[in-house]
Amino acid sequence: MRPGRHRRALALIFLAACSRAPARAPAPSPAVAPAARPESPAPRAAAEPAPVITSPATAALPLIPKVDGPLNLHVVYPSPNQLLGVRDSNYIFGSTGSGAAQLSIDGVEVPVFPNGAFLAWLPVPPDDAPRYELRATKGGDAVTATVPIRLRPLPEVLPDTGRLAVDRASVTPTGETGLRGDERVRVSVRAPANASVVVHLGNGVTRALVHGGGNAWSAEVDARDLARAATIVVRRGRDSVELKTGAVTQMDATPRRYVSLLNADVDATSDTDQVSILRPSPDGTYKWFLFPGTVLELTGIRGTSYRVRLDSRLEAWVEQKAVQLLDSDAQHPRRTASNARVVSGDRFTDLRIPVVLKPAYQVQESGDALILTLYGTVSNVDIVNYATDDSTVRNVTWEQEASDRIRFTLHLRHQPYGWLALWDRGTFVLRVRRTPVVDARRPLAGRVIAVDPGHPPIGATGPTGLYEGDAVLAVAQQLRTILEARGATVVMTRTSPGPVALGDRAITARRANAEAFVSVHLNAYPDGVNPYHARNGTNTYFFFDQAEPLARAVQRGLVRQVGLPDMGINYDNLAVARQSWMPAILCEGAFLIIPEQESALRDEAFQKRYAAGIADGIEEYFRSLAARP
Repeated sequence: MRPGRHRRALALIFLAACSRAPARAPAPSPAVAPAARPESPAPRAAAEPAPVITSPATAALPLIPKVDGPLNLHVVYPSPNQLLGVRDSNYIFGSTGSGAAQLSIDGVEVPVFPNGAFLAWLPVPPDDAPRYELRATKGGDAVTATVPIRLRPLPEVLPDTGRLAVDRASVTPTGETGLRGDERVRVSVRAPANASVVVHLGNGVTRALVHGGGNAWSAEVDARDLARAATIVVRRGRDSVELKTGAVTQMDATPRRYVSLLNADVDATSDTDQVSILRPSPDGTYKWFLFPGTVLELTGIRGTSYRVRLDSRLEAWVEQKAVQLLDSDAQHPRRTASNARVVSGDRFTDLRIPVVLKPAYQVQESGDALILTLYGTVSNVDIVNYATDDSTVRNVTWEQEASDRIRFTLHLRHQPYGWLALWDRGTFVLRVRRTPVVDARRPLAGRVIAVDPGHPPIGATGPTGLYEGDAVLAVAQQLRTILEARGATVVMTRTSPGPVALGDRAITARRANAEAFVSVHLNAYPDGVNPYHARNGTNTYFFFDQAEPLARAVQRGLVRQVGLPDMGINYDNLAVARQSWMPAILCEGAFLIIPEQESALRDEAFQKRYAAGIADGIEEYFRSLAARP
């Protein structure tokens, strides 16, 4: 349940979103009051236990083994003093140490699974008692535990009576801001609903702020009107409060400045692996992956981010720490693309375009074509020279899409399999990988497959303490065995429990010239999602279109072998899936926080099924490549 919705008076106890037949689920315990504490809130009333859902898909999961050890009450989530992302209802899970235990949390009976695991969906404790109170009993033994939590503070409600109160920390703009004069800026403050609020701008103009509900007041003004700090005045009766806004640097009224992009991955030492990351908005998703050393004009500042110009029609944001601010006398880079060549090699074909200075760029896939956009670049392309015999690139067309933007289209003889953007001493190189020659009878024979056991660092943990990094390493090792038995060479990004940097995983695969990349993971829910009502099962992720057929094939294999509900495939901007030299996917075979699925992941036979599902999908994918002309 998410904040803002009506809070339920009764708690729903969550067994598992995919529980099996009722006879296999733990029976609800009788009501047990929490340990008496004078300062504890009154116990919450317990709802009737939620019905157990029978799902044919989960009937194939192995039985949860019975564990009847001594009481050992342990809460995995939330951890002590965890800051919860919601204030209404949330899940809590862990283990009692015994499947014969009875458990209550905040006075609500919580069923315990045969291995001692529990998972409950409960109201978040109140502000005046931010803690969960647990009590487990077995026979004459009893154990109690207290888990303190932290709650995100709610915005203070500013009173309509009494002394005038204003939220001084809510004033915007604040901090370092730089924009063009005609760009709009929000001036805002939190003040009582029955006040009047105006802003005296630096140019002498006074504007009224509009009440937007609650305690929100705001107005949109031109950035040029905030060249000097403005004054917000809040009045109610005889009381008044004045607050200063930040000033906005006028980017179009100051000398032009330029930045040089830095390498975003300090572990990437070669030009091929280095990258600079830009976003559509300061806190947005990754969108452009450029060469370090690319020089771009600085056009805006917001907090710790710079806005830079890719060309006259497009701007993007980059973290200030990811750029070097150049001297004020730096010149505007002038980029011209010259006559291009298509050079055919044994395993790939290069489109080579002399540009002199590194341009901002983007590569996109469309059917059987790769589209290369060079930003801030003018074309002087008169000739495109082709190799006589090339099985990859049919032809190349280009257009000057805008006065400073070129679009090259590489028309291929089949759907792209892999590509790489390179900078070679004044030449932009788009390297197109040749589709491997596959024997349909033994599709994996001779193939090089990168297997990536996800995490550590970070990663999820199940109710009985199974860590995601350990569980997926076991699956990945089974996958390696299966793939090698089918003729493949396997490159593992991790073979031990120790952490491997996220960026290193893709670099390992590329340097090994892997022909497919699969990252093995397990799923979990964010705060505020009721696992009893939410979907769970198996899903697979991809980023580039070239990996979509692999994602579909692996998803089919996983659903057949694992037997959990099919949650489909997803486009997602995930780091390990963003590599372009090979089809790259990420699998979430099961939900680790669901007791039945966590228990299954401890079972070697289930681990083999997870691995076999991936292997079957990879084999199906490469068999499909054998059918290409």
